[in-house]
Amino acid sequence: MKAKSAPAPTRIAIVDDHTMMREGWRLLLEISDDLDFAWTAVDAADALRKIEADTPDVLVVDISLPDRSGLELIKDLRLLRPKLPMLAISMHDEKLYAQRALKAGARGYLMKSAPQKDLEEAIHRVATGGIAVSKEMSEEILRAFSSGNTAEAQDSIADLSDREFEVFVLIGQGKTTGQIADTLHISSKTVDVHKMNIRTKLGMTETGELAYFAIRWAEGRKPV
Repeated sequence: MKAKSAPAPTRIAIVDDHTMMREGWRLLLEISDDLDFAWTAVDAADALRKIEADTPDVLVVDISLPDRSGLELIKDLRLLRPKLPMLAISMHDEKLYAQRALKAGARGYLMKSAPQKDLEEAIHRVATGGIAVSKEMSEEILRAFSSGNTAEAQDSIADLSDREFEVFVLIGQGKTTGQIADTLHISSKTVDVHKMNIRTKLGMTETGELAYFAIRWAEGRKPV
């Protein structure tokens, strides 16, 4: 009887503008028996170009990209490649972004600080059609839906765009306009425009009011 051949490794592509992160992912995939490295991209535009020529089995997307929000890229790819499993990654706690990532079209959310075992498990889970979030976040999402409302709908900042939300989170961390611009790879003028739009959506008129609200909001989401 002919022996069954081993299944082909799951091909992974990475979208992240940090060289060390991309190289770390490459090393992880190269030593894995059932995961294989496909390609890396440094921003959303680069990812869209590469995915036209080579669609991977799973796409890992950093939320903070230099040209566009990673969440916006995920939304685009949900339309262009509806069957492509995507895993969102970020340095931010999942309480801030997990639900936005799932709503955008990702099948999971993982912090960059997660151990290698969790990274591999998350990739396998989304590759096989599952959802990869922590047990705590899974329970929070289930509680929200069982009550007939999503947690995001109950939040006063739910109307912010993904990029505006990124700016809002950084304001809550006490970042200056210049620091926010550097972190998101955008101009200070663009940050000011986002701040103005955030204040409008939140019904605020004073700059200091936004900073106070953002810091209080961030403090309320820190682990007890």
